[in-house]
Amino acid sequence: MDVKAALDRSASRTHPDEHASSRTEHALAASARGLQAGFVATLIMTAFRLPILRSLPPSAHFWAAYVAGGDPEDHSVPGLVLHLGYGTVAGAIFGGLFALQDAEEAIEAEQRGLLWGSVYGLGLSAFGTQVMLKEILGLELEADELALFHAAHLVYGISLGAWVGSRTEGVDDPDAYGYDEA
Repeated sequence: MDVKAALDRSASRTHPDEHASSRTEHALAASARGLQAGFVATLIMTAFRLPILRSLPPSAHFWAAYVAGGDPEDHSVPGLVLHLGYGTVAGAIFGGLFALQDAEEAIEAEQRGLLWGSVYGLGLSAFGTQVMLKEILGLELEADELALFHAAHLVYGISLGAWVGSRTEGVDDPDAYGYDEA
């Protein structure tokens, strides 16, 4: 089943008065905002982790193992670019998923963003340690490194969720949210 069909079916079930295409357009627009958010959140996460861990993200290990060979330290720039790419794409996925969840007015979008962004960031962190590091790269982090790895991904998730949540509702009416004020 393709994503568009699932979105269309979901939209017709949950919002019979809305057209399916508007729900799809909303999810695509939210994915674009998520792309921006993923880029910014990855920069924030990297700025958080680099001075504390004093090491490159594990993507330099991936680059060395599967693309160029050699030591990960020899591939700092491609490793950082790959890390930025992962985080940007993960942000686009989050943006689309965030737009599809329907919490109505029960909780503000910013609060939902912080909550679900935190969960998403920690989920990515768990995936990163269990699949990417252990299974694919054969790396095992020490306890202190592991705690900081998870903390960095929590920072990513909070940043991502705050960005997406603050830009999800009110985008059609920027005056109501003061987006044009600076």
